[in-house]
Amino acid sequence: MSSPRIPVTVLTGFLGAGKTTLLANLIRDSKQRRLAILVNEFGEVSIDGTILRTDDKAGVEIHDLANGLVAYDDDEHFLPTMLALWQRRQQIDHVLIETSGLALPSAVMEQLQGPELAERFVLDATLAVVDTPLLLAGDFDAGQDQQDDAVASLFRQQLENADIVVLNKIDQLDDAAMLQAESTVRQLAPSIRFIELAYQAKLDTRLTLGLHLHEVSGSGHRHYGPVSSLPLNLRPLANQTLLDGHSHGGLAAHSHGLATHKHFHEQDPGWQSFLIRSKDAQDPARLLAAVENIAREEALLRIKGHAASADGQGRLALQAVRQRVVLQQEPDTAAPRQAQLVFIGYHPSRPRIVELLRTLTGTHWQ
Repeated sequence: MSSPRIPVTVLTGFLGAGKTTLLANLIRDSKQRRLAILVNEFGEVSIDGTILRTDDKAGVEIHDLANGLVAYDDDEHFLPTMLALWQRRQQIDHVLIETSGLALPSAVMEQLQGPELAERFVLDATLAVVDTPLLLAGDFDAGQDQQDDAVASLFRQQLENADIVVLNKIDQLDDAAMLQAESTVRQLAPSIRFIELAYQAKLDTRLTLGLHLHEVSGSGHRHYGPVSSLPLNLRPLANQTLLDGHSHGGLAAHSHGLATHKHFHEQDPGWQSFLIRSKDAQDPARLLAAVENIAREEALLRIKGHAASADGQGRLALQAVRQRVVLQQEPDTAAPRQAQLVFIGYHPSRPRIVELLRTLTGTHWQ
């Protein structure tokens, strides 16, 4: 095929790591590239896609891939979307794929090396975004119950499949905390290539896009996946301080033997996501208090959504990671026709959450 392959960057990370905010800033700082963005969410509607479309982003096209796990066997949209992008290759410089917080990037890697895409696209790099304060608090450690073990297993696998780990939400952390975070990441995934720091949820595009980490220097078929499958003499050093920091081009591209990416979800069906709606405008203080209460009462890892503000001041945007809830009023953004909140957790009770929302907000939810 005469046309050069389109580079693809995969952005992975657990629920609430800040992938969408990081991606929005990356788009904003990549004015010289024409980007195509694929956003996948574990839920019925695309809240993250709506967030990315809030600002005017000339030269950027955004595609929502909701309902499922991107590039997994039952995903009917990923391959057709990628092939449609290839048909418009003259208008696209780079593809960015944001996986859901419960997906493994290896599914995308496998599709990229399949017969339909291998001659058209090339993996540029896989970035795993980490909520650093939660990492330091031990929230990703295996524990005494199924939820802790499930979280720890998926989190570790996301890191193991990444080229670069991005430590996010670090603005309030001191040097000692940063060193501890880096050490913890290295212990969990010693074969990652680089650790990058995202102050104010921003990354230098020169250290994120156009890295060519999986370009083949000679001939031969390329396999993507964990670098741990490499012979010892070809693996990047676990102690990256022996290198010059960001000399990406000097490392050999790593090849993979892909482990199955479906087993986690097949063996552990406890992860659930559901959408709750209300046609009523919401009082900001009551909605915030209600969600804070729900986050304490239920086994939830992520809550996100939008609602119309009862004071007529535009849209309410809500984001929650575990018990950390943030509600922002956006007076310059048009109010949605109905409130939509997505809840993601381990065996959460939908009837109980609906009951709490109705009682605590004084509005009707269903």
